[in-house]
Amino acid sequence: QVQLVESGGGLVQPGGSLRLSCAGSGLTLDDYAIGWFRQAPGKEREGVPCIESIRNSDGATHYADSVKGRFTISRDNARNTVYLQMNSLKPEDTALYYCALDLVAITCSLGGGRYDYWGQGTQVTVSS
Repeated sequence: QVQLVESGGGLVQPGGSLRLSCAGSGLTLDDYAIGWFRQAPGKEREGVPCIESIRNSDGATHYADSVKGRFTISRDNARNTVYLQMNSLKPEDTALYYCALDLVAITCSLGGGRYDYWGQGTQVTVSS
């Protein structure tokens, strides 16, 4: 059974940092494209960064313009986990953050429609 579990969310002041984790079970995350998405109340879901399967381009990454230079997605094969390091957080980063896995494609997309498995989400709140 494939399962993704996010953790690491919380309340942080503007300018602060958080690291989110997406722990996988039932398969090896390195072999698949993984995306991080977020959704704030009343807003559409947004793809934040994604990372390609290591079978393609050694796991190239792609970022939404809104987070470039502030967020970093990375893998830890030993822990079967994908991380999202978030720095210089802003109030507009407040949202429920999800990780998702694409079973088919080895490239990744910031559009959520092609992903097959989703975690339950972890809340990030940026406020003073």
